[in-house]
Formats: sequence, structure tokens, C-alpha cells
Amino acid sequence: MKDSEKSEKKTKYDVLLDKEKKLLEAGGRERIEKQLKEGKLTARDRIMMLFDEGTFEELGRFVEHRVSDLGMEEKKYLGDGVIVGYGKIDGRLVYAFSQDFTVFGGSLGEMFAKKVCNVFDLAAKTGSPIIGLNDSGGARIQEGVLSLGGYGDIFLRNVRYSGVIPQISAIMGPCAGGAVYSPAVTDFIFMVKKVSYMFITGPEVTKAATYEEVTKEELGGPEVHAEKSGVAHFIAKNDEECIEMIRKLMSFLPRNYLEDPPFVPTDDPVDRLTGELRSIIPEDPNLAFDVKNVIEVVVDRGTFFEVQRDFAKNIVVGFGRLAGKVVGIVANNPDYLAGCLDINSSEKAARFVRFCDAFNIPIVTFVDVPGFLPGTYQEHNGIIRRGAKLLYAYAEATVPKITLIMRKSYGGAYVVMGSKHLLADVVFALPQAEIAVMGPEGAVDIIFRKEIMSAKDQAKVRAKLIEEYKEKFANPWRAAALGFVDDVIKPEDVRRKIIRALLSLEDKVEKLPPKKHGNIPL
Repeated sequence: MKDSEKSEKKTKYDVLLDKEKKLLEAGGRERIEKQLKEGKLTARDRIMMLFDEGTFEELGRFVEHRVSDLGMEEKKYLGDGVIVGYGKIDGRLVYAFSQDFTVFGGSLGEMFAKKVCNVFDLAAKTGSPIIGLNDSGGARIQEGVLSLGGYGDIFLRNVRYSGVIPQISAIMGPCAGGAVYSPAVTDFIFMVKKVSYMFITGPEVTKAATYEEVTKEELGGPEVHAEKSGVAHFIAKNDEECIEMIRKLMSFLPRNYLEDPPFVPTDDPVDRLTGELRSIIPEDPNLAFDVKNVIEVVVDRGTFFEVQRDFAKNIVVGFGRLAGKVVGIVANNPDYLAGCLDINSSEKAARFVRFCDAFNIPIVTFVDVPGFLPGTYQEHNGIIRRGAKLLYAYAEATVPKITLIMRKSYGGAYVVMGSKHLLADVVFALPQAEIAVMGPEGAVDIIFRKEIMSAKDQAKVRAKLIEEYKEKFANPWRAAALGFVDDVIKPEDVRRKIIRALLSLEDKVEKLPPKKHGNIPL
């Protein structure tokens, strides 16, 4: 081989090396340093940390935008501001994209969107989850409608692949305007304290339109979306913790709707007794307790992973394992609002139930609910419509459904919370369970109003009638006699009974009537 030929080959190889070096420089050292000073990792560091070491393969590395207006032909960066590709998390194939704020502020343009759409399509074709690490100023103004069209293309894939593959969004910087709708359609949203925010219109527009003065943090920071709006499911203190939490969530999820969640062997005995529940759950229905203590005792030790911890605390949802198998948990929490269902808790639980059903995750429900929260605020803000979402979700779910009635289960809330009437497969009750139209006091005041009003000693008569009502109705026996409760069990047997029921339902097959889709009361 001639020296000139060797030189030519080396030169072409060097071109590749130069481009790879330029690729790592992203938007330049100065912008990278600024990002790091703000407490944020770079887009590349984030995606490398997300995947098992040495497994990430990048796609579209040398893509560039093709805009020549507004001086853009002089401003081109390899990759066009987003890193996309695939790798493995705990040995399972996952696709991801990571927006790079050092390139055009992470703004989305035509080619940026094409890269993201490509990994969405590959994820769907291979039946793999997709994770988006978002850090973007929004649409790239210089590209006009091409940028808006790019968002539309991504939104379409979010919707089309919803319920097909798990979709996870991490907000690790700004996310504003139309950019928020892609994460909003995904299954779970993570936010990072102090550096991330989400809103449709920013503080400046808000001030101009409504004269409200508000900071980005107050308008759409992590705490706002975790506690008030319910948009965010998880909050992390920094990028590293956020990525660690994403990996943990992934350990509970199947790769797609055709697969089961990953099984993890446990040394926690299936027949472990749960006698602690005797002291955790008070027999007095008016005493509060934290249902999370019940969940922790029942599931495999240390496996409960709560979702939306700070939103609608009167209901608890999250993932756990029983005998190594993943379950979705929904539980009324008497520690907040006495465990009543309201507009926020109904929507929180409904969405979680539907996710579990979409991805073959059995649902275990712990019930202690006095009813729906009364009041004009609830009624005027749609408790009828929004409460019906939870009813709809349970009725529609075809995965194994196991319910434990711990204490109160009154009125319509009894029906809604995973009852036999909504096709729960197995319903257990503790001996202190009360299943009735309403609590004894309210029932007596309505049924025996005339007798009480005409009595000489009204308080004594009322107390006697309440006790009689309790003996007759405030117990699980009438429901058990009618087959609405499959078994009344001792607290120490709760874990064993639920696991055995779960294992018995492994091969459950239930199909909904043929239709295009239902019309959930949105």
C-alpha cells in the first residue's frame, strides 16, 4: 500500500475522531461550566448515569439542523441539542433521550424532534420503555412552525404508545409552554428541587395577563406540582438522586404491555404472620392511623415504593412486592381527612389503577373510607365526575384485584374502592370492618329521627339506637353472608391470605366487551 493511501485513510479516521471530540464539547466549555455551577449534570453525564455501565449506544450523533435563516447557518452543533439512544437498566433494554441545555438552551427544532421520534418508534417496535430527561427552553424560535410541528410529532407518539410501553419523564431544568404536554402524557414525572419547573405561561406573561407577581418556583416548581397540582409524581434533591429513583421505579415495571413485571426473589416468608396489625389498626373507627404502616408490614420487607407521596395524602398509592411479585397498592389513609375520598385522591388513585391495569400489575386495595368528602368546594369542582373516574378505573381493570376492608367502608365509597361489585376477585375483611350505607350515628339520626325527637331522654335513646345499629350493620358479617366479602380474617393472617390469593390468580384471564374505547368521565 502506498504512503499516500495510508495518509488518506488516517485522515478520514481523524475526521471521525475530531467530530467525536467536538460532540463531547456540546455547546462549549463555558456553557457546560455554567450548567455545572447551577448544580446540574450535563445531558451526557445524565444519560450515561441512567444506564448500566458500558451499555449505552448513541444514535444520530452527527445530526445537524438545516435552517439558514437568522444567522443559524453559522450556528451548528453535532447532535442538535439532544442525545438519544438505547442501553440497559438492570440488564433490560431501555431507550432514552437527554436534552442538552448548553445547545440553543435545549430548545427543540425539526431535527432534534426527528431524533426523539426515532427513539420513540424504536422503543415501540422493540417493546421497550422510554425515558426522557428534559432540560429545555421550549420551541426553537428560529425554526418557527418546524419546531411546533416537531412537538406535535412527539405528542402523537406519546399518545399512540401510551399503555404500550412505559413512558417516564424527568424534568431536570426548565419545561415551559407546549413542552410540558409531552411529559404530561407520560406515565410518571420526576422533578428536581431548585433547578426544575413546569408551566404553560411563565411569570412575565402571568403578570401581564393577570397582574399577579410570582416567581418561577412559586408558579411551577417541584413542590407546587408535587403537593398542589399533582403533576409531579416524584421529587429528587439533585440530578443524581433523580436518576437513582428512575432506576428504582424501573425495577417494578414490565418492558411493555405484553410482559409481566420483573420477579425478585425474597427471603421474607410467604406465611409470615402480621400480628403487628392488631396494634397498628385501632378497633375504634374514630381513631386515626397511618395506613403506610400497614402496607410496610404486609409487603415484602423494604419493597414499598410510594408514588405521589405529597399529593392527596388521604389516599396512598405505590408499588410493592408480595412473594417477590410486583403489585400496585391503593390505600385510604385515615391520617388525612379521615381517609375520605375527594376530587384529588379520586384522580390520583384512578390514574394509578389504570397504569397498573395497562401493564399487568395486580392491584391490592386497603380500605378504610367513611365516604366522599362533603362540601360546596368538592361539589362545585366536580366530585361527581372526578370521583366517577376511580369507579371507572376499578371496573375497567382486568388484572387480579384483591381488597382488604380494614375498618370503615361506607356508602358509594365502599363500592368504588375495589369492591366485588366492580369485579374484585377476592375481598377480605377484618373482624372490625364496618360495611354500611353510612356511619351508625348518621344512619340513626335519619332512620329514627322521629323516635329520638319525641323521646324524653333523647341522648339516651339515641345512644341505645346507635349501639343496636352497630350490632346489626356495622360489621362484616352481613356482607359476608351475601357473598360480597369472601372471608373475614385475623390481622395476623393478612399477608399470608393476600399472597395466596395473588398466586391463585396468576393465570387469570378476563376480557372487556369489544369496543373502540370507553369514554371515561374526564
